[in-house]
Amino acid sequence: MKVHEYQAKGIFSDFGVPIPRGYPAFSVDEAEEAARKIGGRVVVKAQIHAGGRGKGGGVKLVDSPDDVRRVAGEILGMRLVTHQTGPDGQEVQRILIEEAKPIARELYAGIVLDRTNGKYVLMVSTEGGVEIEKVAAETPELIVKEWIEPGLGLQPYQTRKLAYALKLEGEQVKQGIKCLQALWRAFEANDCSLMEINPLVVTEDGEVLALDAKINFDDNALFRQPDIVGLRDLSEENPQEVEASKYNLNYIKLDGNVGCMVNGAGLAMATMDIIKLHGGEPANFLDVGGVASSDTVANGFRLLLSDANVKGVLINIFGGIVRCDRIAQGIIDALKEVHVEVPVVVRMEGTNAPEARKLLEASKLKFIVAQTLEDAASKAVAAVTGGQA
Repeated sequence: MKVHEYQAKGIFSDFGVPIPRGYPAFSVDEAEEAARKIGGRVVVKAQIHAGGRGKGGGVKLVDSPDDVRRVAGEILGMRLVTHQTGPDGQEVQRILIEEAKPIARELYAGIVLDRTNGKYVLMVSTEGGVEIEKVAAETPELIVKEWIEPGLGLQPYQTRKLAYALKLEGEQVKQGIKCLQALWRAFEANDCSLMEINPLVVTEDGEVLALDAKINFDDNALFRQPDIVGLRDLSEENPQEVEASKYNLNYIKLDGNVGCMVNGAGLAMATMDIIKLHGGEPANFLDVGGVASSDTVANGFRLLLSDANVKGVLINIFGGIVRCDRIAQGIIDALKEVHVEVPVVVRMEGTNAPEARKLLEASKLKFIVAQTLEDAASKAVAAVTGGQA
């Protein structure tokens, strides 16, 4: 789960991470009022769940509160396109009005899980204001890392080392240490999966401030974070993915035309790979879980068919604990409930797979029954391309 910058900064402030003074605004009136509270030069920042907002025209420096109304009117309601939104962009429904600070240096700080080492890692770099992926690719030596031992947490010597790596001086060292310690406390307390400050700045007055904020939360831990769940902005998420979450389906929309319904994440990945191998393009990742009941399958079909790009569906099921014939009957029952006009290819393997295939072939529904995964992929791609697999 993601949140907006102003929400992330609210969390930062609660844990002592220093931030500039600012207020969210949902209208030009609120934007002007916020600017007058702050006084002087302010920054008007579009709030969407994507990076690169400045390059897309979503961040503007405004010299006076009188001009904020005009700039806010230009940004609110705009379709902001960045490298993370895709070509359709994202509508800006809220903005952040924040005091403008004179910047002397731009730095970077972030925490993420290092899956290779099984530990969280706190990273800093003197190359703030630049995408960290670009720094990692071109000048990896400029990223300094400290791994956090489970059960011990972030240690004082680690934050001191990182503060010096950022080339902070004098009082800035103390500020930097306090900031990094507060960042870890916020990360740990809120079950975060990623936390970034880019840029972390040193102002001309010597202040160390989080000028930007990005936080992702572990979806699996949201049950114990009700306050965080309350920050969720569904308008920023794909409607189909939001709908899938209501039925405990794991769904991610893609750009292809072959809809996939599979039980198991690994099998779903393999299914998408083999579709591409046969010249097709998967329209989605959809893991219906181990049960694949008629209700689950029906909800899955509704999701798949809500995507106008889907021209055919490939159902790939491995029957382990649940028998294939029961899943086949669930698919038959679901298609009696949901009207499906596109071709449906079904491949089943595992417990009672032969019985399942007989059920599908005996039904009055026009299934295309496949024997193997390769056979299924070939038939699915042929079905959506008019026989040209």
